[in-house]
Amino acid sequence: MVGVTTDWRPDEFLDGYEVRTIPLATDPDGEDPIFASLVRRPTDGITPRGAVLYVHGFTDYFFQTELADFFHQRGYAFYALDLRKCGRSLKAHHQPHYTSDLAFYDEELNAALDIITDEVSAAGGTPQVIVSGHSTGGLVTPLWLDRLRTANPERHGHVVGLLLNSPWLDLQGEAVLRSAPASRLISAVGSVRGMQSLPRELSSAYGDSLHTDVHGEWTYDLVRKPLAGFPVTFGWLSAVRAGHRQVHAGLDVGVPALVLRSDKSSFRGKYDASVDTADCVLDVKQIAQWSGCIGGRVLAVAVTDARHDVFLSIESVRRRAYAEVDAWMESEFDK
Repeated sequence: MVGVTTDWRPDEFLDGYEVRTIPLATDPDGEDPIFASLVRRPTDGITPRGAVLYVHGFTDYFFQTELADFFHQRGYAFYALDLRKCGRSLKAHHQPHYTSDLAFYDEELNAALDIITDEVSAAGGTPQVIVSGHSTGGLVTPLWLDRLRTANPERHGHVVGLLLNSPWLDLQGEAVLRSAPASRLISAVGSVRGMQSLPRELSSAYGDSLHTDVHGEWTYDLVRKPLAGFPVTFGWLSAVRAGHRQVHAGLDVGVPALVLRSDKSSFRGKYDASVDTADCVLDVKQIAQWSGCIGGRVLAVAVTDARHDVFLSIESVRRRAYAEVDAWMESEFDK
């Protein structure tokens, strides 16, 4: 890619972090050039006991430095991947977050995993990786690991755990939206007019609850993560629904998994205080229903009063969420 360097360089969004570009092959969806962006927190000279690979959700990118600090303090190198057409990888000619098949993301996920294991090994650490996914990233990552387990067992062998944060495992909303006719309509329109937006606007309630410009405590780039979200397209939603069907049929990610979610949902057209202590994006009952379908060793935990991104909840709630991760890691990896 002309003008793009694959070397590590200072990240323009987070002080002290570094980013490198992962060049990608020709875009199956015709929006070349495309690339992915791998972000890392400097290890400060420690020999890592392992690493974490974090994957964001829809209308999202990596900015959650507190999460990176949590893992760093426990001896893990931390990396985050901004997928093609997302966050740091989004360019003006791209439909934001667009893909017509979630399996296309395997290219950058495989490349990121290889970079991480090589770097951890070179630093004298153990090339074992915990994969973490939020929301749509919590759908993308188990699908990837299920494929990787059979397609490339050696690469899969570097993954030791999966941490999902409010994974998107079914379509929220009225039951008719999940009916067979609705699914056929989404698929049909997606196959011929994939980048056509659905005639439904997203609420800004969640974004308003997070950002310091409105009611929240977090600062992030509103071009990469607008308050009301990016438009939802038929082609992208068709890809997501295909992923949901795969989950419902049963996956095997091949590693222990921890699934965190809120204890309740609160859907609002505009911000009110209830969205500060609930998931206002996904239906947590659906998350509970389908979590067990991702593998044979899954611990599902409802974190009381958590937001959609559990690690962006109010301070006392996210402390409880981190305690759950601590306990899980001690149980699975500190034996």
